[in-house]
Amino acid sequence: MIRRTPYADLPGALVDELAIAGLDPEDVYRMVVRAFEEDLPDGGCDVTSSAMPPMGVGVGDVAAREPGVAAGLGVAELVLAYAMGTDVTVTGRVADGTHVAAGDVVMTVAGPVQELLAAERAALNFASHLSGVATATSHWVAALEGTRARVLDTRKTLPTYRALQKYAVRCGGGVNHRFSLSDRAMVKDNHVVAAGGVVPAYELVRAANPSLRVEVEVTDLDQLRELLDAGCTEVLLDNMDTATMAEAVRVTAGRATLEASGGLTLERARAVAETGVDFISVGALTHSVKALDLGLDLR
Repeated sequence: MIRRTPYADLPGALVDELAIAGLDPEDVYRMVVRAFEEDLPDGGCDVTSSAMPPMGVGVGDVAAREPGVAAGLGVAELVLAYAMGTDVTVTGRVADGTHVAAGDVVMTVAGPVQELLAAERAALNFASHLSGVATATSHWVAALEGTRARVLDTRKTLPTYRALQKYAVRCGGGVNHRFSLSDRAMVKDNHVVAAGGVVPAYELVRAANPSLRVEVEVTDLDQLRELLDAGCTEVLLDNMDTATMAEAVRVTAGRATLEASGGLTLERARAVAETGVDFISVGALTHSVKALDLGLDLR
């Protein structure tokens, strides 16, 4: 029913496009393979589509059912190439990061109808989810427009989807925080408890990782002052009210970058940004985002 195209036989331009976007094409390929293992376990076939009479080659449009920001369409194309090899043609694909209206066609697909139907859901699952992440991010970006604050993602990503979700955040205009536990240090409340204070925790982590950036979470202004005196230059303001964050900005006076996090809502975003913080981190961009409704319509 589907071709299960080897990685080496994928279109080189598509592989290069994913790499330029900051994704690992081989990792994306493995995710696509796993998606089809879920839909077609043990080499099975689409029992519904395969029961239909021969349908030949058809053309379908992938369209947005609601307004949003497109992302992951290159991944969706890789799904189709995996399923149909060189027999699939994709045209009119809009660039990831494009704002689309309800009814807009984001790409057109031509290929064997039965294989296209078997691949439809996997392709849409990737594109709909990643477009949802990009769309949610764009709403926060719009709320912060005109302020110095930038919206950050977090590590609260779906397991194995981190690179894709963080890519979608970039498509929506956001900024990526750390990708892993090893590329940047983040001292949180439990580390502070284990070390006996914010400054001891900061100094232990900095000494162990002199080449890495170290950010420390604080819950009050006393902890902030201690860290500033210790030379910490990146601080996360955890679950502070807006007035306390404004005071934190005044106390810091440019000596450190400040990230607001915890208990934030889109309705509150503008007021938080206007305190003067540098970043607002939002776990909901990735851990509980609503997918953008995309659908495939055969002509």
